[in-house]
Amino acid sequence: MTRAADEHRAVARDFTDRVRGVRPETWDNPAPCDGWVARDVVRHLVEWFPPFLKSGAGLGLPKGPPVDVDPVAAWTVHSEGVQALLDDPATAEKVLSNPHIGDVPLDQAVDRFYTTDVFLHTWDLARATGQEERLDQDKCAQLLEGMLPLDDLLRTSGQYGPRVEVPESADVQARLLAFIGRTV
Repeated sequence: MTRAADEHRAVARDFTDRVRGVRPETWDNPAPCDGWVARDVVRHLVEWFPPFLKSGAGLGLPKGPPVDVDPVAAWTVHSEGVQALLDDPATAEKVLSNPHIGDVPLDQAVDRFYTTDVFLHTWDLARATGQEERLDQDKCAQLLEGMLPLDDLLRTSGQYGPRVEVPESADVQARLLAFIGRTV
């Protein structure tokens, strides 16, 4: 088992807890991502990663029901497919090729781009649906430290909003969320 598999297992478990904790009437609550509702957070994760994986590594994932029909099942099928991919010993030998990032070992690419996205969107789903918003503080610190030197690159990618100012006394989670453009 790889570190990427273990990391995904932990991060996906926390996101899954939030998905399962959504009360049906809150799926259409506004999310912190501009123009999104809670179900769009799940939709984003379920829909962007499979084409990235297919185009970069030629691999497919199982597809669940549409998010609009059953967001819990859509997420569960997707998440379990990603975990099975990471748990497969053959994955360690595979490479993801992408014109923007070059050739990256597949498990590292999943960890760096996808699992990080799941971690960050855990807060978005929790905020939109009135659930526990606290994230793993060590993971927040690790991500913030790694992202700070990439500020300009991340902003120009279009994947993150403008940085939000927070007091220097803010905890690491608030600083990370502000860095990616969230107002806490």
